[in-house]
Amino acid sequence: MGALTPPLGKSDYTIRYMTQMETVREFLAEQRFAFVGVSRQPKDFSRALFREFLARRYQPVPVHPEATEIEGMPCFPRLKDIQPPVEAALLMTSASIANVLVQECVAAGIKKIWFYRGAGQGAVTQAALDTCLANGITAVPGECPFMFFEESNWIHRLHGLVRQITRSYPR
Repeated sequence: MGALTPPLGKSDYTIRYMTQMETVREFLAEQRFAFVGVSRQPKDFSRALFREFLARRYQPVPVHPEATEIEGMPCFPRLKDIQPPVEAALLMTSASIANVLVQECVAAGIKKIWFYRGAGQGAVTQAALDTCLANGITAVPGECPFMFFEESNWIHRLHGLVRQITRSYPR
């Protein structure tokens, strides 16, 4: 299932609906994507994830309104400023700005959005998912990319294993 569709006849797409592995694979097939919310602080978790994407030969495009470069890469203040444009975005932000960012993704022509989530709510909201659904945007609602990398650090593999045991890992 690539795009969001209501599960089992439910009238809305709930944030408890499990991410499909096909959607994860589709996003990870994008070599170049916007990385929204990457921190200016080198020791921040978002920077570790950004560096991991770089090490795996992805081309994450940093988006931060107050930075000009991240890890030596030119940083864009807004999604609409990215040149050449991207077709996917990883939102590593708080849920409080997710709705605005999804609207910016719509305006920028982005077709795939990954809503980061480690602990807590992460970037995903019901309204943001509804906007994705209404605009034909494929979404990964609330996962950590580290869990899906081959040969990831043991803590991320453990996180994935726990999710598999609890049957909350994407299928």
